[in-house]
Amino acid sequence: MAAAAAAEKPEAVRRAEELVAREMAGRDASHDAAHALRVRDLALSLAAEEGLSAPGRLLTVELAALLHDIGDYKYTKNNVEDMGVVEMFLEEVGLEEGQKDEIVGIIKGMGFKNEVSNKSIVEPTLEFAIVQDADRLDAIGAIGIARCFTYGGSKNSALHDPRILPRDNLSKEKYMSKGEKQTSINHFHEKLFKLKGMMKTEAGKRRAEKRHKFMENFVAEFYEEWSGRA
Repeated sequence: MAAAAAAEKPEAVRRAEELVAREMAGRDASHDAAHALRVRDLALSLAAEEGLSAPGRLLTVELAALLHDIGDYKYTKNNVEDMGVVEMFLEEVGLEEGQKDEIVGIIKGMGFKNEVSNKSIVEPTLEFAIVQDADRLDAIGAIGIARCFTYGGSKNSALHDPRILPRDNLSKEKYMSKGEKQTSINHFHEKLFKLKGMMKTEAGKRRAEKRHKFMENFVAEFYEEWSGRA
């Protein structure tokens, strides 16, 4: 079984990369194929630091990381996560039922929207924690800043409006709502500054420190320049 999994991995990953390139084509650069590839690379790097080396478990991490944003609710017409393409792909590549279910479970549970109200969640597996931390690392730091303003620009959001305050005590539904007017800078306060404290792996926590500090310095400078003081 281990030999079969090892032989299967290159084909499954290659096909996943092709699916990502096809399904995410045309999106803005905040959630494009390059994002999925970066998250995959981060996840495998975190896995190495966390001592995860079993081929089957690494395949779970790699496929979940690659496929995690294909059905992202932000890019669906009805604002609902759509796992149909991912589930069909996992059937086609012939994964065992348990592994397929694990990958789907990671993708469905890893989003910030599922923890936005600070509600407790099921204790994650190491694979879940690695993929989630990788996705969150790509949301902060220099890349995170670029992605934040890219997405905001794609939605015609203002950079900043002092009259629009960051929202507190967000519910999952309110966070996911597309109807409420928001600014790009508020996204740092509503989400990005919170991610460092939500990392689950020790490797993720270490990497988040530098990225978080970079964002803090950026936002402080942003407000200085906005006000004309800098």
